[in-house]
Order: sequence, then C-alpha cells, then structure tokens
Amino acid sequence: MKQFVGKIDEECIDTAVEGARPADASPAQCCQWPGPSGGFAINGKFVSQRITGVQRVGYELATAFQRLFSENAEPPLLIPVNSRTDVILRKTKRVGRWFKGSLWEQLALPFAVGDRTLLSLCNMGPLFGRRQLVMMHDVAIYDLPGNYSWKYRLWYRFAFSILKRTAVHIVTVSEFSKMRIMERLGVDASRVSVIWNGVDHFEKIIPETAILSRLSLRNDGYVLAVGNLSLGKNLPRILAAMERLSDRPDWKFVVVGGRDVRVFSSQAKPNDNLSKNIIATGFISDGELKALYENAACFLFPSLYEGFGLPPLEAMSCGCPVIVSREASLPEVCGNAAMYCDAHSLDDIVDKVRQMMDDAALRETWRERGRAHARNFRWDRSARQLLDVLERELAGGVERLNETESAPSRV
Repeated sequence: MKQFVGKIDEECIDTAVEGARPADASPAQCCQWPGPSGGFAINGKFVSQRITGVQRVGYELATAFQRLFSENAEPPLLIPVNSRTDVILRKTKRVGRWFKGSLWEQLALPFAVGDRTLLSLCNMGPLFGRRQLVMMHDVAIYDLPGNYSWKYRLWYRFAFSILKRTAVHIVTVSEFSKMRIMERLGVDASRVSVIWNGVDHFEKIIPETAILSRLSLRNDGYVLAVGNLSLGKNLPRILAAMERLSDRPDWKFVVVGGRDVRVFSSQAKPNDNLSKNIIATGFISDGELKALYENAACFLFPSLYEGFGLPPLEAMSCGCPVIVSREASLPEVCGNAAMYCDAHSLDDIVDKVRQMMDDAALRETWRERGRAHARNFRWDRSARQLLDVLERELAGGVERLNETESAPSRV
C-alpha cells in the first residue's frame, strides 16, 4: 500500500456539534479541533497484523480520520515496533520497545497515549485506558462461542466486561451489532453509536488479472464466494451448493479464504476432495480479489452472522451481482441491491444461484443496483461521523471525563 497524503477536509464542519467548536471557527480551525486536553491518538495494533476484516476497517478509518486534520494537528497512529512496513499512514509513531501484540496494547500503549483520547478501532484496547473510544464490530464471542477456543473466549469476555465500563463511548458498525452489544453487555443505547464502514478503498486497488488465466477462469463464467474458519460464514453449505451445481460443466466455482480443516483435507490439495469445477484459492492479494470480483458472474455470501458484511459491498463496487442471506446485518447493509437467499436452506441457495447464472439480463440489473448502492459507503463520511461522535461525547471537556472516570459503572 502507498502512503496517503491528505489535506484539510473543509466538509468536516458540516458534522460539527453545536458548542463543540468556536462559532466563528474557520473550516481549517474546525478540522484542527483537538478535543479535551491533548487531542487524539489512534491505536495502531492492527498494523502489526494481516490487513483483513477488522484490521482493514481500522486502517481505512484511521487514514480517513487523519485526513480531517491539518498536517500539524492530525492525530498520530501509535504502532508496535514489529509493525508491517508496507502499511503507512500520514503520521505514525512507533512506541514500546519490548512488547508485542496484546502485551503491547495493554502495557506499552497506555503510557504512550499520555493525556490524549485514544481511538481503538479493532474490538480491543487498553482495559484501563484513561480516555478511550472503542469500536466493537460485533459480539460473536457471545453469539458464536463455538468459533473460538476457551482461552480466546475467556480473554475477550473478561476484556469486554472491563471495556464496557472504562470506555468513554462504544462505536459499532451496524444497528444489528448495536442491539447485540446492548443485549450481551448490558450497555445502554446512549453509550453506543453506529458508524457504517466505507468501501471506496477498493477504487484504489489495481486488479491483478493474471489470476484469471492461472485458475482458467473466463469472464462471467464462475460463481465467487468467500469462506474462512468462522462458523458464521456458512462454508459447508456454500460447498454443498457448489457440488450440487457442478452438473453444469460450463460453470466454475471459486472459494477465497483460509482453508477450514473440517472441510479441506490437510494432507491433500482442496481440489482432490471436491468436484473439479470447484477451486479453493486460499488467501489472495487485494488485487487478485478485485479481478475475481470484476469478472465473476455473481458473488455468493449466504452468511449466518455478520457484524457488518464488507465483502458484498466490495463485490457491488466492482460491478459483481450479489446473493446474500437475510441474516444479521446483511439486509441493513445491502438494502435492495442484492438478491436474498435462505442461509439455512441448501435448496434455496442452489435455486438463487441458478436464477442468477441462467439470466444475463438479471445479472446486469443487479450489477447496476450494486454499483449505485456501494457509492453510498465512503470512508471520509465514516470518519466525519466518528469525529461527530467524539465531539458529542467529549465536548463537555475534562470535567465531564473526570466525572465519567469516577463513576463505578456506566451500565
């Protein structure tokens, strides 16, 4: 990824909260508003991880948020010493010499933040951070416990029980996730705000079309799906549907993502256990994924659980017709721009794919709807909404924050 060089976003004044900034502030001064005390800093733990899922959201939102500020006022991204060198933001600072991962986040990061307000955008943050906004993407740790080891479940449940009290505010990515957070963590609705993800990062990606010839794929001749270890991705039904549809030798089926050992044999190539028309790619680059989106006849995403559901929007932005389930956040995010299927019915999944694959005019209709819908999801809009939330929650200044810190509970 290349370095982003931004400028002051004069539109950010549109989301100002009355009283949060001086009434006569210019747009430039408006975008330099630092909040109480020392301003903001961004938790950059995600820079030391593979940039997928919540890490992608963290990167794109942090980048867009920095662009709201002038060069001298932009909040720094605080990162571990073992961070990736190919992920660069406009203002980045390495902190903590000895720690990595969760130890870095819990022990080194709080000291580096100082009196600034910390933005933790990837589910987790310092448990006892003095001033912190946390973005919780979902509560799958409660809703899908079978996804995770007992150690992982124990850690996140403990951490969430602390963060729901110590965080100044919680942000999430959909109304669905907000309702689940309220129910599972017992948090009042006033303490949770919704900020949708953007998808315009895909506009900057250059498609790597060599993957099409490598996998022997032709334009408009294959079904694309994304699946990983998560039970919520419904990968067994995706593969079962593809097996049933393999009676059409002119169709191919591509599954992108990590290999689930319960589905793919660890001793053999995936294609050894599946019909020859089903291709499992494993992890691929963003450029390769974009090329697959742009040339697929349709994208199949019958997920059982999504806090947001970014892949369908990525597909839409690339002009790929989308089939999704009616579960969790997907109707909220996809609106009327996707064909819906029953995630629990193999017959219905198969039927919807056949409808899409057999009708070129239908595919074109969904392509146009998807492109128009995806244009509504922009990271700069998400960043302005984040700043709006921060202003609303922090406009009371240090006195209000001190009252928050002294309260025994925020639930």
